[in-house]
Amino acid sequence: MEIPLGQRLRDLSGPLLLTGHTGFKGTWMTFLLEHLEVPVVGYSLAPEKDSLFDRANRTKAIPEVFADVRDYQALEKFIDEHKPSTIVHMAAQPLVLKSYENPRATFDVNVMGTVNVLDIAFKKEFVTGVIVITTDKVYRNDNSGRAFVETDPLEGKDPYSASKVGTEAVVAAWQQITKVSGGPSVISVRAGNVIGGGDFAENRIIPDIVRGVMTGKPVIIRNPNSTRPWQHVLDPCKGYIMALEKSLTDSGLFNLNFGPKDNSLTVGEVAQSAKLFFPNLKLILEPSHQHENKESQSLNLNPEMSLKYLKWSPSFSQEQAVDSSLVWWGKAIDNDSIIIELCLEDIKRSLNR
Repeated sequence: MEIPLGQRLRDLSGPLLLTGHTGFKGTWMTFLLEHLEVPVVGYSLAPEKDSLFDRANRTKAIPEVFADVRDYQALEKFIDEHKPSTIVHMAAQPLVLKSYENPRATFDVNVMGTVNVLDIAFKKEFVTGVIVITTDKVYRNDNSGRAFVETDPLEGKDPYSASKVGTEAVVAAWQQITKVSGGPSVISVRAGNVIGGGDFAENRIIPDIVRGVMTGKPVIIRNPNSTRPWQHVLDPCKGYIMALEKSLTDSGLFNLNFGPKDNSLTVGEVAQSAKLFFPNLKLILEPSHQHENKESQSLNLNPEMSLKYLKWSPSFSQEQAVDSSLVWWGKAIDNDSIIIELCLEDIKRSLNR
């Protein structure tokens, strides 16, 4: 008999700790966990203005603290207070271009923040499992277009990617500690470019498009011929929950990819889809790969391991993920009051597929 999604987490004595819960993916993850009736507590930096968390007025919606994962004492105090049975570690500096501006901080947050989470978790008997979210950009990328599998070599080209390769090394070290000395299960998960309603981060295509719609200013589209494994934010979030639950009973899980099953769309194709929803949108397509020294041209993930071992499957095709994101924004740009309702509609649609 198949166990319902979230059941193993509901049966645990403590809540799930979600770091980075004020971010775009973290807010969606919180909505999903709440819908599944999984108790969740949050540790994150304060929300950014106009973020999904901010616009949905989520402050104090769950037990939370606004603090930095680099603050070891604050993190341990929060963990001691709430005694989580599991941890989903999302807190990170997630932007490639921003990592060029401040590489040291990117490494500090992404690598040492993960060290702090795992070091504290291994000191607490009540923590049974930790899942660390990294990225599709950890793989050595020759821009051949081949879909990466979990056993491919890792290599970071830019400060962000390199910091996430460092994160993977941290995870591997603590996995070895579990083997030698015992401890919680620890796995890393790698997802592609997530999209969905509410993302307002800089230098991401759909947030850039939304800002263009709101201001009437032209939107510069970098590298229109570059491909990315676009996926609706709910697909990897569901996968993370499935992976975490599986890891509690299966010590053979170490790393998993979550990506679309269909071929990756180009940046230009996503931009042109937006024109259908927002006809007045003005686009400026820069020469392809003008930013190739900073960003990869081609990214594809092979999710076969997740399909096989978790029975996970994307609920949205890439086209559906793009369309759903644009529909969400079309309804919510000037109407904060329906944001939670729109998120719940997408969650129900995702779980029913």
